[in-house]
Amino acid sequence: MVDTQLHTRSGKQDKPAFERLTRYVRVRSSSESRFVEFDFAIGDPSLFVELIMPQGAFEHFCQVNDVIFMTEEQQHAVDVEMEKWRYGEETLMANNHG
Repeated sequence: MVDTQLHTRSGKQDKPAFERLTRYVRVRSSSESRFVEFDFAIGDPSLFVELIMPQGAFEHFCQVNDVIFMTEEQQHAVDVEMEKWRYGEETLMANNHG
C-alpha cells in the first residue's frame, strides 16, 4: 500500500508548508523522444498529473520545482495501487486480468 502521508524535505523550513512538499517526477517516454512524457506529483507520488514538454522545458521545470525522480520502489508501489483501482481486488475483472 502506498504511504498516504505527505512528504516534505527537511532543509526548507524557511518556506511555507506547501512549498516544502516534495515534488516527484516519473519519466514515461524514452530518452530519444522529441518530447518528455512524465508524471508529476506533489507530496504524494501516487497522486500525479501526466504532462508532456520539450526536453529543454522539462529540464527547466525540474530545476524550478526542485524535483526528485521517483525510485523504482516508489514506481512499483504506485503501479500496484493503480492496478487495484483499475481491476479491483475481488472483482470479475481482477480474475480475468493476468
